[in-house]
Amino acid sequence: MDQQLLVFVTVAEKENFSRAAEQLHMTQPAVSQHIQALEREFGTRLLERNNKYVRLNKAGEIVYHHAKEILRLHTRMHDLVDDLMNTPSGNLIIGSSYTFGEYVLPHVIARLRDRYPKIKPTIMIHNTKEIMDLIARRQLDAGIVEGEYQHEKLSIEPFADDEMHIIVSSDHRLAKKEKVTVRELEEETWIVREQGSGTREATDKMFARLELSPTNMMEFGSTQIIKESVEAGMGVSLLSSWAIRKEIRLGMLCIVKLPETPITRKFSLVTQANPFRTKALDIFLDMLRNNEVLPSLVGRV
Repeated sequence: MDQQLLVFVTVAEKENFSRAAEQLHMTQPAVSQHIQALEREFGTRLLERNNKYVRLNKAGEIVYHHAKEILRLHTRMHDLVDDLMNTPSGNLIIGSSYTFGEYVLPHVIARLRDRYPKIKPTIMIHNTKEIMDLIARRQLDAGIVEGEYQHEKLSIEPFADDEMHIIVSSDHRLAKKEKVTVRELEEETWIVREQGSGTREATDKMFARLELSPTNMMEFGSTQIIKESVEAGMGVSLLSSWAIRKEIRLGMLCIVKLPETPITRKFSLVTQANPFRTKALDIFLDMLRNNEVLPSLVGRV
């Protein structure tokens, strides 16, 4: 059954029997036989075929969705059993929100790979809401998200503080001022992340706390684009100290001095509420809990 499901998923994703056979190192007739056997088992066709494409029908979409889950569980089961007798190894799929994933996680993974070269990490970057959804659907082993949350199906553990600063370009009129008022900031164009982002959530909370209502806002889906836009003089923003440390050190961006800042938020580890974890996942989580990399990064701001 597992082989049939693997073949089916590969055909569905490649949308072609020949390409699926090539990836699986099988003959095309063998791939066709597995698909036919699976369709006989379900008593219905799962794929629509013609000379140009192979596509899932409604029944195929149901089987594909569950087959992906079954194959993931099968791989995880083997990893867990293998962990009992061998050194830490295997795949580790990590999801992270943009700030941590782009500016901190690479340093953590470098340390992990240096110590445990048999662990093979994969990183997926999404906003906080999407990471939570992917872990709930068991498509990720662990995630790092911005903020503190509760979820009945997930284990959520705050593990690090993050300071967020209001930033402007180095030649902005507010860059050299000793004190800046809320009213001055209200007159600026604010460049913010999209809804669903932890950085956007922190920004909205700051607006509410300071009773700051910007007259002009631009919404971008990338922290890097926001930094470039602020540096170009397009406006101001609120970003993590981890994201801006290089630009501050090089004098490309400046931190606006406001009594109510920096804004502090939590980063949280998110995993399945499940006692069975691979050694690779436990090692990764322990590295984050022990703050092996974070202090050195924060010290560079």
